[in-house]
Amino acid sequence: MKTSMIAVALLATLAGCAVQPNSANVYKARQAQNEQSVRMGTVESVRQVTIDKGQSGTGVLAGAALGGVAGSAVGGGKGAIAASILGAVAGGIAGQSIEANSANKPGFEITVRLDNGDLRAIVQDADEQFRPGERVRLLSDGRTTRVTH
Repeated sequence: MKTSMIAVALLATLAGCAVQPNSANVYKARQAQNEQSVRMGTVESVRQVTIDKGQSGTGVLAGAALGGVAGSAVGGGKGAIAASILGAVAGGIAGQSIEANSANKPGFEITVRLDNGDLRAIVQDADEQFRPGERVRLLSDGRTTRVTH
């Protein structure tokens, strides 16, 4: 029983740590076969940023559950209760830290001067390099804009 609870808590922790990509190279299924407008421009500047995916609270909950189960296995009677409480608190703190660290990703703020003179800034994952002066495409579907070569 305890092994099952630990496995469930571990899976919940891993699910909570999953992040959605903000890459110009990744499309969601609903974005396939949708028309996008294409605008051409020149990169004015590129700035490194951190993309904060936010925290769902899953790390705290899963860590507390895992810590509580692990703590309850220590000792017996009132000692097991105290160890369970301490384990839950420590697990919650550790789970929050793990989720916070996995939720931040490096990104780029790419400022592009469009051919019509307008200036646009787009933030996306730092998985493709851009340099000032490069010609790029901005792909927009009304919600999402991507910078690509």
